[in-house]
Amino acid sequence: MATVILVRHGRTTANASGLLAGRTPGVLLDETGRSQASAAGSRLAAVPLARLVTSPLERCVETAAAIRAQQPAGPYGETGLDPALEVVDDALTECGYGAWQNRKLADLATEDLWATVQTQPSAVTFPDGESMAAMQSRAVAAIRRHDAEVEREFGPGAVWVAVSHGDIIKSILADALGMHLDLFQRLAVGPASTSIVSYGKARPSVPVINADAGDLSWLAPTHPSAAGEPRTGDATVGGGAGRAA
Repeated sequence: MATVILVRHGRTTANASGLLAGRTPGVLLDETGRSQASAAGSRLAAVPLARLVTSPLERCVETAAAIRAQQPAGPYGETGLDPALEVVDDALTECGYGAWQNRKLADLATEDLWATVQTQPSAVTFPDGESMAAMQSRAVAAIRRHDAEVEREFGPGAVWVAVSHGDIIKSILADALGMHLDLFQRLAVGPASTSIVSYGKARPSVPVINADAGDLSWLAPTHPSAAGEPRTGDATVGGGAGRAA
């Protein structure tokens, strides 16, 4: 089975000012966000990537660039990821927040719809925008499609990255965890955080959620699993030995 690392973009100027940016063009990483993206790229440098997929919005493209730049050298000594392995996918773009876009979160919290967003997101369609159910459907379909393609082309040990947005990643994780969309607000996905999903034959496994530190070299395709346990996607009865130190 292949493994996808879900990376949220780094902090933006809109995040820092409490705006719901949505699909507003020109929203870029701020200084903190650029540092966060660079740190994510440094962590991912230990993992040769089979594919790098990103939302088309600038903040994700910037984050993907920081990851690409720190990938290990190729067979001829060039640095960074092969451009042929990079994909921009509109299906991973931000939720269509419609009339909520580019408004202050503090103001949105006074809207009647806010409570439904918190407790029953499956029933939410943003004014002049997208439903949260449609958001999850298109994002999950895209992730599973890319994952299947990566495994077919590069084998079951391949690792790839998808750079996207908070609500998008939370919806993908909810699906992988078997959670109803109405529970996805229980998940947290911080700027430039990494979450990991492996879609096994029996079920997905989610070993990491919302991590912004720690070694990722155990994900490298050539790295042996703990105690010689194969990456089959089956659960290890008893919990297993964990990752090798």
